[in-house]
Amino acid sequence: MAALVLASTSPYRRQLLARLGLPFETLAPGVNEAHIERESAADRALRLALEKANAVARAHSEAVVIGADQVAVCGDRILDKPGDAARCREQLRALSGRMATFYTACAVLGGVHGVHLAHVDTTSVLFRDLDSAEIERYVARERPFDCAGGFRAEALGISLFESIESRDPTALIGLPLIWVAAALREAGFLLP
Repeated sequence: MAALVLASTSPYRRQLLARLGLPFETLAPGVNEAHIERESAADRALRLALEKANAVARAHSEAVVIGADQVAVCGDRILDKPGDAARCREQLRALSGRMATFYTACAVLGGVHGVHLAHVDTTSVLFRDLDSAEIERYVARERPFDCAGGFRAEALGISLFESIESRDPTALIGLPLIWVAAALREAGFLLP
């Protein structure tokens, strides 16, 4: 069986991939994630997932490499990782009572089977009307500064939602495991 490499430093993606019970290593892809003018959110997520997988696959030609990226939008605004409490509160105020769409792209490349698979999963999240006190309490408690949109759906952030529409609940966290499992089976890995 080929080595499996996750082209990511995200602890969330690492935890998700670990659910599949396969041995893997993680490597930083070192890809520039700058926006390209007029690129759609879905296209940006897919481009970055492919660039990350390709960057690591070039150095590990025998391995099967997984690259992933997520881009969130609300209206015409891209929601990056807030980075600090002030930006996190501002993003959550902007999301209050609104729908946000998360495009989670994934690419699986390489190995003896020479796989070249890519996928974009779309998740829609409707946020409850959030008052300032709720936002303040949430941000202080969870500190989700490294998450697009400024929340963690796998933790307390779920309490901010009215509904989620998704084909794969793990996509919102950062890695669509239903698709990844199918892609890895195609690449020769044994999964139930």
